[in-house]
Amino acid sequence: MSPEEILAQYGPREAMEYDVVVVGAGPAGLATAIRLKQLAPHTSVAVLEKGSEPGAHILSGAVMDPRALTELLPDWQAAGAPLEQPVTGDEVLFLGSRGARRVPSRLLPAVFDNHGNYVVRLGHVVRWLAQQAEALGVEIFPGFAAAEVLHDDAGAVRGVATGNMGIGKDGRPHEGFQLGMELLAKYTVFAEGARGHLGKRLIARYGLDKGRSAQTFALGIKELWELDAGRAHPGLVVHTAGWPMDEQCYGGGFVYHLAHNLAAVGFVTGLDYQNPWLSPFEEMQRWKTHPAIRTHLEGGKRIGYGARAIVAGGLEALPELAFPGGVLVGCDAGTLNAARIKGSHAALKTGMLAAEAIAPALAAGRAHDLLAAYPEAFAASWLHAELAQARNFKAWFKQGNTIGSLMTGVEHWLLPRLGVKRPPWTLHNRTPDHKRLHAAGQVEPIRYPRPDGVLTFDRLSSVFLSSTNHEENQPAHLTLKDASVPVAVNLADYAGPESRYCPAGVYEFVEDGAGGERLQINAQNCVHCKSCDIKDPTQNIVWVAPEGGGGPNYSGM
Repeated sequence: MSPEEILAQYGPREAMEYDVVVVGAGPAGLATAIRLKQLAPHTSVAVLEKGSEPGAHILSGAVMDPRALTELLPDWQAAGAPLEQPVTGDEVLFLGSRGARRVPSRLLPAVFDNHGNYVVRLGHVVRWLAQQAEALGVEIFPGFAAAEVLHDDAGAVRGVATGNMGIGKDGRPHEGFQLGMELLAKYTVFAEGARGHLGKRLIARYGLDKGRSAQTFALGIKELWELDAGRAHPGLVVHTAGWPMDEQCYGGGFVYHLAHNLAAVGFVTGLDYQNPWLSPFEEMQRWKTHPAIRTHLEGGKRIGYGARAIVAGGLEALPELAFPGGVLVGCDAGTLNAARIKGSHAALKTGMLAAEAIAPALAAGRAHDLLAAYPEAFAASWLHAELAQARNFKAWFKQGNTIGSLMTGVEHWLLPRLGVKRPPWTLHNRTPDHKRLHAAGQVEPIRYPRPDGVLTFDRLSSVFLSSTNHEENQPAHLTLKDASVPVAVNLADYAGPESRYCPAGVYEFVEDGAGGERLQINAQNCVHCKSCDIKDPTQNIVWVAPEGGGGPNYSGM
């Protein structure tokens, strides 16, 4: 049965009304809710979170700039915010296949200066923010995935509907079926993170990206390690560029030393890569074998794993932030600063700016209209100025890593020393990531070494550490527009790249029993990274929300 048929047979849905509904309990969504309650305590605010609890789906490096948090909650230190480990040192390394060159401190661009920042486990920060929001009277509903945007007769957003529960693989309700609910609001805030599935629909419906640069993404794969005590350096922040990436593939790694002998270890691969044989997961495993990285990890133990898409297009790729009845905040819009490798401060700030536009609109009796004050405030903010200074970062790397590294130095080290606050030129990206792949026969296959189970690992043992779980008797949330395309096009032309770009082993080509192959989708493995929705060369894969509460259950990632 289609969703429309289910609704017609089992509806109507129950509805709950709020002043504001927020989709996503990440930094942006929770900042919106907290700021609204600070400005207008009697405003009714509901936050929907598809994870089992706030923080369950949160994954980030992360080095956090506390500027926005201080604006939102000035007493965060006294209130026990889990920003425990100040940054104590920065290292930037250019890796060759064996050796490494460290960039002298005097030549480090300001974007790599983390003095005053903190190494954090962002999932823990989000959990703490949720507690602050609930203390102010915000209603948070974990385990409820927003599956549908609701519109009024004029086309404005009037709220969202949660997904149905208890739908079997055959698409029919089974025992335990529960119809989704409608959460209606005067204004709806979309804070789903990078490549939000509702945000994607809204951008298309309202043409919010018209005239903007094509958005570009990366895939961040992260492991949490418990280090040998003798190799722990709390507060040390290490970034790497170069090997194992080639000249045309954007990417780099990080090792962030936390307190308590822990380290966040991660690798970022641009999803604009061209070689269909490339596997971001395998590149990350290979990177760990470099002597400059191995030295941090030997004698340690991997205790966590996860992956998430990163939105990297910057200011020139930002869509319009407001539309009738709603707004986009944080990475649902794309406000991460890729040059600084930071997004949580931007997410918090956009959430605050959105709330500061919504509160007076509600006080004036408005609803379902365009919140023009939000993009205006954003354009006048310190965040906009920060993103304007970094607006060319990813675009330069699309011309090769040598040019990208050189121009990063020019724009973020040389120009500031010449008194130029922001580059006088602007680059634009016109090619979306999924159109960048070469045909498989045009490039050399990449042969990756087998994992050793000590330093390097396979996908399935990695997914196990993410505590990912989905109700098995439900329709796959990785949907295909045309079931014939994976074999007829992706396998035939690109050697089945979905079997490599997915970091969780969701996609496999297996024998079909008739001498051919078919695509098998292991949806229960999905860590909700969204790389398939972004990188599929035919845009045939569409990620939709599974039942609420499914997916990874990260512990402080």
